[in-house]
Amino acid sequence: MAAVDRLIRERLKSDVVLINQVAEYIIGAGGKRLRPMLLLLATGAAGGEALIDAKAHQLAAVVEFIHTATLLHDDVVDESDMRRGRRTANSVWGNAASVLVGDFLYSRSFQLMVELQRMEVMQILADTTNRIAEGEVLQLLHIRNPDTDEAAYLRVVERKTAVLFAAATRLGGLLADAPAEHCDALETFGLNLGYAFQIADDVLDYAADADALGKNLGDDLAEGKATLPLIHAIAHSDAAASARLRDIVSNGDVESLDEVMTAIRATGGLDYSRRRASEYATKAEAALATLPSNPYSRALLGLAQYAVSRDT
Repeated sequence: MAAVDRLIRERLKSDVVLINQVAEYIIGAGGKRLRPMLLLLATGAAGGEALIDAKAHQLAAVVEFIHTATLLHDDVVDESDMRRGRRTANSVWGNAASVLVGDFLYSRSFQLMVELQRMEVMQILADTTNRIAEGEVLQLLHIRNPDTDEAAYLRVVERKTAVLFAAATRLGGLLADAPAEHCDALETFGLNLGYAFQIADDVLDYAADADALGKNLGDDLAEGKATLPLIHAIAHSDAAASARLRDIVSNGDVESLDEVMTAIRATGGLDYSRRRASEYATKAEAALATLPSNPYSRALLGLAQYAVSRDT
């Protein structure tokens, strides 16, 4: 991961100063680097440590660039002003700079993947970035939409989060020249881990410590996003309470966060969402059963457990 971080910073460089400033600001904010970590661990799980080489580092950097580009664009669309405990890039440099630097990161990621000269790698990542873009638009259609149900929510989660997890783990298998069944298993693991991770993340928006989380509680509500805890509350409240919650979603009424929290607790929305996240984590763990047991596959199992037990 240290080698990946060095490569990320090396390949971020541009002779346009503003690109360097914005890109370094968001990359330098830290974060979990979970997606590139998944790619490296999947490579090791499928073939061993010797295969975690410069090509794997470069592909891990590609995955992180794609993810970082989505963060820049997300914060503009969501009008967010906090991420990872500090101001978002768009609140510092403005929306135009954030969108354009996000475009730079997307295009830089494709430069890096072309250098690897593997058509199947480019196919997977081209398809994945297209699906992510679909997810962004799909989420936009559900902003302040109180009719968003669990199935619609999961379609957004799949495209916005799970597909990049799945791409990272499948790419690890490809780098290891693993048999098709192992590549499929790694992809299934990544997809289900992505669902678990995002659902758990949406629980934290209503249940975490704001300082530890690095953003304001209720941000999803303020942005008009009905995530699983609130969707469950709307579906399981009495008629009057459900109508009130629907009105709050329609207006993005973050001032009513306490009222929403009361309804979520009363209907067991947090516990239900945690159970759903755990179900996906269990599916992710089961997918690894066909892979050899080694330190890398065991680390992947640990990530499945971490996804649903974390508090930030």
